[in-house]
Amino acid sequence: MDWRVIADSLPLYATGIRTTLVLLVISLASSFVLAIPLAIARVSANPWVAKPVWLYTYILRGTPLLVQLFIIYHGLAQFEAVRESMAWVLLKNAWFCAWLAFTLNSTAYTTEIFAGALKATSVGEIEAARSYGLGGFKLYSRILLPSALRRALPQYSNEVVGLMHATAIASTVTLVDITRVARDVNANHLLVTESFGVAAIIYFLLTFMLVGIFKGLERRFLRHLRPQEVTVSPR
Repeated sequence: MDWRVIADSLPLYATGIRTTLVLLVISLASSFVLAIPLAIARVSANPWVAKPVWLYTYILRGTPLLVQLFIIYHGLAQFEAVRESMAWVLLKNAWFCAWLAFTLNSTAYTTEIFAGALKATSVGEIEAARSYGLGGFKLYSRILLPSALRRALPQYSNEVVGLMHATAIASTVTLVDITRVARDVNANHLLVTESFGVAAIIYFLLTFMLVGIFKGLERRFLRHLRPQEVTVSPR
C-alpha cells in the first residue's frame, strides 16, 4: 500500500464525496415529492389514472439505470429538434441529465414502495377514519399517507442505499464523483487496490451512515409495530 498516494488523494476524494452526496440528496428529494401523488394514482380504482403510472414504473424499473442515463445524456442530443429547443440549455448539462435520470428511476421504485404501503392499510383503519367524517384529501393527508410512509421506511431505506450506490455511474457522464476520482487516481498512479479500495471504504461508510439513520427513524416511527414483551408473574 502506497500511503503517500492515498494521503495526497484525500482532497480529491472529498470533492467526489460532495458530488455524490449532492446528487443523492437532490435526486431523493425530487423523487420523494413526485412519488407521493403517483403512488396515490397507482392505487386508484380508476384504470385511466392507475394504468399510466403502472406503465411508467414498469418501464423505468425494467430497464437499467445506466441505459436511461445514456439515453438522456447522449441519445437526446442526436435529435436536432432537441438541440434547437429551449430544453437544450438543460439537457446539455451533465449535472441536469444525471439528476433527471436518477430522479425518474428512483421515482418509479419509490412509487411502487409507497403504493404497496397504501394497499397494506387495514380496512379497519380506513373505516375508523371515515366514521369521523374524513374522506378524500383529509383521509389521505391525515390517515393513509402518514401511516403508509411509516410502514414503507424499511423498503424505502433499501431504495436510498441502492440509489447511493447507483450514483457511481454518474462518472460516465463526466461528473467527478467518488468512482471518477478513484479512476483518475488509478490512471495517474496505476494503483488499483489503493484507489478503488479507498472508494470502497467511503461507500461502505456512507452506507453505514444511511442505514443507521433509517434504523433510528424506524425505532422512532415503528415502535407500535414491534412485538411487545409480556411479563408473566409467577403464581
